[in-house]
Amino acid sequence: MKRLIKPAKFILTAIFICLALVASNSLQRHQSVNNLQSENQCVVASVSGCSANAQEPNLPQPVTSEPLSPQENFVAAIMQSLKVMPAPGTYEYTLLRSYGAAFINSTSNVKLPPKLIFDNDTDTQEFQSQLTLERIVNTKDCYLQKSAADALNKAKLQFNIPLKSGYGASDCLRSYATNLRFWHKYANNKTLEKVKEGKETAILGVVAPPGTSQHLWGLAIDLGVSNAKQRQILNQNGWFQTVVKDVPHWTYLGVSAEDLPKLGFKNQVIQGITYWLTPLS
Repeated sequence: MKRLIKPAKFILTAIFICLALVASNSLQRHQSVNNLQSENQCVVASVSGCSANAQEPNLPQPVTSEPLSPQENFVAAIMQSLKVMPAPGTYEYTLLRSYGAAFINSTSNVKLPPKLIFDNDTDTQEFQSQLTLERIVNTKDCYLQKSAADALNKAKLQFNIPLKSGYGASDCLRSYATNLRFWHKYANNKTLEKVKEGKETAILGVVAPPGTSQHLWGLAIDLGVSNAKQRQILNQNGWFQTVVKDVPHWTYLGVSAEDLPKLGFKNQVIQGITYWLTPLS
């Protein structure tokens, strides 16, 4: 009997050690994952004080050789310009999800806004005064940032692409007052409060809230596009539809369609129109 007891004790001890090692490894891996998630949350929400040594937000880094998710790719691309990510669930995050596509534009002479919301007309004019503008050919007073205008003028030379209204300035670079006028045409302050609370988002495909329109940046235009050939030529010149269900609205991204998935964009086809949308949930 004594001869059997010793081997049995050895086997039980070995099993116990194996189980302890497995549990230890699992705990370490769980702690590593939790630490990584905490760091990523600090990056996305711009939470101060998450790390005593963190002075600036760090982009999410892959733990293994696994590819980044679309959202991680998009965040990595826009952080070069936006610098600080709004926290999920905030009004700014909602605006970034709906209108933030242009922040991936890395064209050297394109100027992106320092924030997602301009407070008033003075605030808007201060930003617009720093832009280099160019007129769209065959229009009276339609202006965009020069790179965006050059790309659109090149497309217009290849094929007839009219403005939505024909030639009006409201299709192109807009003032804060024009943005506000359009908002009051389709919505009101009560609607704005619902948007800020996250209870209303469909209106964002109809009209931009005050101070938030891409048209204020000189990187958006409303066009009278009616066929696939026009869309193809615009895409070839860096112009894309990025606001879901806003059919006339085009945004200058300055990249090819092949690059958009690499930057995290997802495409959604609605009634035959391909929209390139940010991957933010």
